[in-house]
Amino acid sequence: MILSLIGYRGSGKSTVAAILAQRLGWAWVDSDREIVRRAGRPIREIFAQNGEPAFRELERQVLAELLSRDELVLATGGGAILNADTRAQMKTVGPIVWLTADIETLMTRLAGDANTKDDRPNLTDVGGRQEIETVLNQRNPIYQECADITLPTDQTDPETLAGQIISAMPRWDAKGEGS
Repeated sequence: MILSLIGYRGSGKSTVAAILAQRLGWAWVDSDREIVRRAGRPIREIFAQNGEPAFRELERQVLAELLSRDELVLATGGGAILNADTRAQMKTVGPIVWLTADIETLMTRLAGDANTKDDRPNLTDVGGRQEIETVLNQRNPIYQECADITLPTDQTDPETLAGQIISAMPRWDAKGEGS
């Protein structure tokens, strides 16, 4: 089984994934970090030199490989759900948890994350609050469609979130289907 965490950048996926993996005795991977490791350059650079479509294809390939593992907590990139094949594969291997946060929380978290400015590209021409609003309006329906569990992260600490996710996991059988 693979536990996939989805949501916008800054929603807490990597932080919660590390805690979940420790509690479950599983491995965990941040798919964006794995892409950077394999490409040998930041995502911002991949976007600038090769464009978003090339990045999304690399992301699809990396996720396809990661989703073939077992006992893995996967912190996906915020746009991982844009690929229909990736969404379908995530659904077949285990529960999908959508971590949400309001725009103010996301802005605060992203402003405090050094990796955001250095490694992550703008997703629109405007950046900032307007970018977050625009991208969330596009992605939220897809996140919602994918999610088996939705948890707001604004007022809940990562340890508590991990506990809530683990409590929901016994509902999943060996085929990764809710019961």
